[in-house]
Amino acid sequence: MLWLGIAIILVTFWMLYKNYEARLVLVVSGIVMAVLAQFAGTSVSLTSVVNAFINQLINPGLVTVITTVMGFGYVMTYTKCSDHLVNALVRPLTKVPVVVIPGTVLITWFLNVILPSAAGIAASVGVLLIPALIALKVRPVMAAAAVFLGTWGSVISPGNPFNPQVASIAHKTGEILEPDLMIVIAQEFVPSCLGILVATIALTILCKFKNEGVGSTATKEDAAQEDKTIKVNPLMAIIPIVPLFLLIIASKQVGWLPTKTFSVPVCMLLGTALGLVAALVNKQKIGEASKRFCRGAGDGFCDVIVLMAAAALFAAGMKAIGLTGAIVDAMKGSQEVAMFSAAIGPWAMATLTGSGNAAAIAFNEAITPYAADFGLTVVQLGSVAQIAAGIGRSMSPIAGAAIILAGIAGVNPMEVVKRTSLPCVLALIVVSVGMFTLN
Repeated sequence: MLWLGIAIILVTFWMLYKNYEARLVLVVSGIVMAVLAQFAGTSVSLTSVVNAFINQLINPGLVTVITTVMGFGYVMTYTKCSDHLVNALVRPLTKVPVVVIPGTVLITWFLNVILPSAAGIAASVGVLLIPALIALKVRPVMAAAAVFLGTWGSVISPGNPFNPQVASIAHKTGEILEPDLMIVIAQEFVPSCLGILVATIALTILCKFKNEGVGSTATKEDAAQEDKTIKVNPLMAIIPIVPLFLLIIASKQVGWLPTKTFSVPVCMLLGTALGLVAALVNKQKIGEASKRFCRGAGDGFCDVIVLMAAAALFAAGMKAIGLTGAIVDAMKGSQEVAMFSAAIGPWAMATLTGSGNAAAIAFNEAITPYAADFGLTVVQLGSVAQIAAGIGRSMSPIAGAAIILAGIAGVNPMEVVKRTSLPCVLALIVVSVGMFTLN
């Protein structure tokens, strides 16, 4: 049965690598393992495996967070508040050429914390920064690489679905009293910041070594890129930051506002309300803005919640066939094996498939609850898995963000990845070591 389970896992990962529909692949794989377990006479029922899928669909700690965050993001895009924020942050870069490359990386990373969509932030930042960098005679491929390297900032975002997932697991195991995702983010913050700083320095050195920074030769076609800058409205630029600011000052670590009152959904709804006001002021259709929120919430449920439910069913199938127990037993003898698996597994899958979501979610559902057996905490193991997936995505040539940025710059995605790979590997090492030693 274990060998059959391993074969199913390998086929599952191969299908994910080939970009088959992830939710369907995970569900079918989980059901197949559960059925095999039934035929083998195990005590696990097929109903209990299916219930793992259903329970995730109604998980209040995940559903309310993901749907409101996605709805808020769609409203920010419709009202162009996100465009104003991006312009406000990137415009100063053109005034100080020496900080252009590191500034691009760090600004993109910071913006991705606020607007946690790698492809979305790549599109909104890329159309602004890449032409600006090319105008400064930065090579187009390096301009795209600088933006792409910053697209894993979402790993410490309240809108990242993995953070509430890790918080929920930590709460269920008794590690934390409440499923507060800000507790998870607080532990991830310093290692992640160290990781992006090391990655930024590495790319800056690489840029200098390859002579692709400010002042390098640019073609006429590159210089003809359209300028996407707009006149910044400071009030509109502030609106996307409001929910994040409220969450920070309402966290237990700061405590300026009551934590239970200012939850993630509440803060996102307050930010959405401000977005609706902005729509009115700018004479946009408030009804359309409302529809965008609903569409974002629906897409969040479809693209994120259902994927997490599929991963939960997959994990339940692994447990039913005995694979989870075997993996946990194998990892119990070595804390180092558990630490290595958490970092390398999701990272490798994200690099190969362009999205580490399925691998990170599956790892956290199947392995992370047993973190104490390895001498680790749930937050340590789960956070490393999801951060590794985010970093891996930033060095995948088939990631949506890579394709978008390569298209804007007019270069090959593989050439972009050649420049982000080393910085991403260094970031993975720094973040992993930081999570396992600083917390």
